[in-house]
Amino acid sequence: MKKLIIAFLFISLGLFLTGCRTKEVEVPLIIYDYDDLYMQQFEELIYDNKNYNSYRFESYDSKNSQIIQNDIINDVFLDNPRVIIVNPVDRLGVYPIIEKAKEKDVPIIFINREPLKEDMYSYDQLFYVGAKPEQSAIFQADIIIDLFGGNSYYLNELDKNNDNNIQCVILKGEPGHQDAEIRTERVVQELTDRGFHIDILIIEEAYFSQEIAKEKMTDLLVEFGNTIELVISNNDAMAIGAIEVLKEEGYFVDENDNGVIDRDTETWMPVVGIDGLPIALELIDQGYLSGTVLNDSKSMALAINELTNALVTGEKLSDIMSDLEDDKYIWIDYKKYTPNDK
Repeated sequence: MKKLIIAFLFISLGLFLTGCRTKEVEVPLIIYDYDDLYMQQFEELIYDNKNYNSYRFESYDSKNSQIIQNDIINDVFLDNPRVIIVNPVDRLGVYPIIEKAKEKDVPIIFINREPLKEDMYSYDQLFYVGAKPEQSAIFQADIIIDLFGGNSYYLNELDKNNDNNIQCVILKGEPGHQDAEIRTERVVQELTDRGFHIDILIIEEAYFSQEIAKEKMTDLLVEFGNTIELVISNNDAMAIGAIEVLKEEGYFVDENDNGVIDRDTETWMPVVGIDGLPIALELIDQGYLSGTVLNDSKSMALAINELTNALVTGEKLSDIMSDLEDDKYIWIDYKKYTPNDK
């Protein structure tokens, strides 16, 4: 009889303790498009850098459609989430999302694509974690200047026609996308302001896509051929697409077949990107990609997790988020990555 009573007490205690445990909160992580290589890496890092037990992520793919993203958000709000994380399809299309969150009194963390300032300040529980696109363009300009010798009056041997101008093509991301517009305009402005003469042969929109960039680069080689002295890409995916075509067309020649392009003795063309994808870093080590600008996704992922935990648990943001600017923004600095910056 005593054994039965003791067993019953243990079972009851176990059930009581289980019931007292804090239930893990589900936090929707709504990605604009799973096909985006950068967002694939970013999502993985967000999961990998989760150091809290107060919540778990549930990912959703918006398939690069604002309509699909709006439907997803309407569905997740039915479950009364504690907080949602949104990578917008269109930064100009976030207003209805914000209004829905205000109605439900749910905090939103926007990532990767920054909403307009007036939208950011329309709701006090709205946050953005990301990097400033103009900084990436400035660092990309630094890489280009170093490539061409650092002196605007005397370009090095990469100036193939010796006209002291840099003939370039620009692979632009999605038209109207904030990062694409700023990166395109600012890299040219930065080079010009520092005395370098830039002859833009064409700006081609490749929608941040490796496959579209391959198609565009194939056409560009037919149109401009050897007059191209530099390929500037808004992101690594498009840069990789361009490199694949350049390799096929003989603009990169690994003569000793060792898997690495020796810039002193072998044929190559300067291509620069932005993001710091793992495959892009490998291509830099192999001599195919001249440089990239690291979008420090790991630090962003840590900041996202820290902010999410604070919002879920109700901690004071001021106690843990010293880097929160205007109670809205967490900015993560870019970093250059070239063979000399490794």
